[in-house]
Amino acid sequence: MGTVNTDEDDIVTVCFDDGSEMECAIYAVFPAGERDYVALVPLEEQDEDSEDSEIYLFRFSANEEDEDDIQLDNIEDDEEYELVSAAFDALFDEEEE
Repeated sequence: MGTVNTDEDDIVTVCFDDGSEMECAIYAVFPAGERDYVALVPLEEQDEDSEDSEIYLFRFSANEEDEDDIQLDNIEDDEEYELVSAAFDALFDEEEE
């Protein structure tokens, strides 16, 4: 279904519209519907209790010619967010088993 990342070297910097930035670890990349999505955990929260950590979900696409060149897009539609959230929950439940 998807993969949970255990490689601590996979860090991305998320740039927000207000100019602020946040470094995040890639927690998982997974499909939902016809697209791929990524779950990110802010580095500042990575060492805290995972039950309370914030998870950021983004639409994800990689450049076919350069895997390190990735595009993250906001999920702006409630229906899409519900689909992605359910897929992430299913992946997370699968990992706990």
